[in-house]
Amino acid sequence: MSLLSRLAVQAARGYGVFNTKKNSFSASYLVVAGGASGASSYGAGGGAGGLLTSTANISTLTTYTITVGAGGSAVTSGGTGTQGNNGSNSVISGTGLTTITAIGGGGGGKPDAIGSSGGSGGGGGGSGGVNTAGGAGTSGQGNTGGNAFAQAGVGPAGGGGGAGAVGGNASTSQGGNGGAGAANSISGSSVTYAGGGGGGTISGAGGSGGSGGGGASTTGGNGTNGTANTGGGGGGGGNLSSSTSGAGGSGVVILSIPTAKYTGVTTGSPTVTTSGANTILTYTASGTYTA
Repeated sequence: MSLLSRLAVQAARGYGVFNTKKNSFSASYLVVAGGASGASSYGAGGGAGGLLTSTANISTLTTYTITVGAGGSAVTSGGTGTQGNNGSNSVISGTGLTTITAIGGGGGGKPDAIGSSGGSGGGGGGSGGVNTAGGAGTSGQGNTGGNAFAQAGVGPAGGGGGAGAVGGNASTSQGGNGGAGAANSISGSSVTYAGGGGGGTISGAGGSGGSGGGGASTTGGNGTNGTANTGGGGGGGGNLSSSTSGAGGSGVVILSIPTAKYTGVTTGSPTVTTSGANTILTYTASGTYTA
């Protein structure tokens, strides 16, 4: 928006050129962090990115910074497996606003390792001796990962936690399914975000990805990626010597602003739509909004 257009917006709100008085209004937000990658080699599913949704008081004449978290990168087999990588946080920050931080998902556990903690926790890695536990989720943002199943050799791995449900526990013949994500209608239609990744296994069935972008695991093969801009966790790898896990899906930040208050001053090229009396800004990459 040009300077003249910006001044016209301020004038319409009753601001003079030299008037720096701030007013505030309520806006809704959805903040989803990046999902984690699964682990390789009998690897567990990655945990989904944390999900936060609520309303906040937005001050006019203030610039808010939006950070969209990346998904955890995929890992390849290291002989004994490699722990999945956590996703990155998504954040809204600005003067006068309590910073809103969704925590990146926790990486899936490699064999005999617990899942990493995060927004939602990664599943427990495949194990021959103990029922390896899933990682912890963050209260109010996600859920714990599922447990591995101990059996002779290396048992199937657990599924990553999702925003709507815990990750599935593995069984004798299947990796744990990823936990379900959570549906949200801030954009004007219901969309499900932040599903966990499925756990890997050398035989039997790989775990399915949770609804909301979770990646599946394939039997004895590679995990699939979490879906971009959903915060979904990646699927675990299923082969000891050569598997690759699925990467975590990147996060997303969505703002719903009363159209009467919308300025159009942004960076980062958010997608702009409308729903009823609100203007919807969907950030799939980092940027700013000036109220």
